[in-house]
Amino acid sequence: EAVVADLDLAGWLAGRRDELLRDLDAHGAVLFRGFEVATADDFSRAARAVTPDLLGYLERAAPRTEVADRVFTSTEFNAEQWIPLHHEMSYSYNWPTHLYFWCAQPATGSGGATPLASERVVTPRIPAQVRERFTRDGVCYVRNYGPHLDLPWQEAFQTTDRAEVEAYCAASATEFTWLGGDGLRTRARRQAVATHPRTGETFWFNHAHLFHSSNMPAEVSAALLREYGPEGLPRNAYHGDGSPIDDEVVAGIRDLYREHAVSVPWQRGDVLVVDNFLATHGREPFSGDRQILVAMSDLYVNRSVV
Repeated sequence: EAVVADLDLAGWLAGRRDELLRDLDAHGAVLFRGFEVATADDFSRAARAVTPDLLGYLERAAPRTEVADRVFTSTEFNAEQWIPLHHEMSYSYNWPTHLYFWCAQPATGSGGATPLASERVVTPRIPAQVRERFTRDGVCYVRNYGPHLDLPWQEAFQTTDRAEVEAYCAASATEFTWLGGDGLRTRARRQAVATHPRTGETFWFNHAHLFHSSNMPAEVSAALLREYGPEGLPRNAYHGDGSPIDDEVVAGIRDLYREHAVSVPWQRGDVLVVDNFLATHGREPFSGDRQILVAMSDLYVNRSVV
């Protein structure tokens, strides 16, 4: 917490990357409060003081708006819904190591915190037989993109060129099928656990509990199944061998994250830095207006084969 008024966070962070990384290795997240971070550009400068090159956002799982260079709105889902805790882009072939959140506007009504949960707490509590099977088989994600399902592929991949999508899929070990009506189906087998690049610890690291059909309201899931069948759902997660994941397994993961989550109410100007391996993040429901911006850095390319 800043003890000097109008202390510029970007200037304070300059030259302190190693110190920040040590704190992240120890705690998983660091909250900066009371610094002068008044605009999206101030936030961008603060993030770039740690890592000059911020990341774009391809293979999107949610609609976002880019409000400054590589600074995005946080996930724009219904304010009345919880966003379950998760690792950013753990469904992808690569992902950011560090996340930066800035509170431009805390919820003017109630709620809206960004809960965090430590994998040092959660991973050991996942039943051993679940961890063993997922570690062995990985997770298979099936996604359907289209104008009436989830995101259009043009939004998810930030291009209108099918050849660019096909090249991305080929480079990321993702199977793809073009469907009628401007649709796209992808299938990708990914890791279930990941090893931290600095500490060497191995943690639960996947999107199975978030993409699994049981994460949708039951009536929505039932309607989509009737209309499109199991392979046509906007997104779903299977064991790496293609067999279904029991609802109870992924519900248990969601419950563990919620049970061990820590929430700190946002204050205007707060900047939260999160190690994407060590901690999951989510969003509590809220009322009123709220704006949290996010940036990402330090791309980790997953070279392991499940």
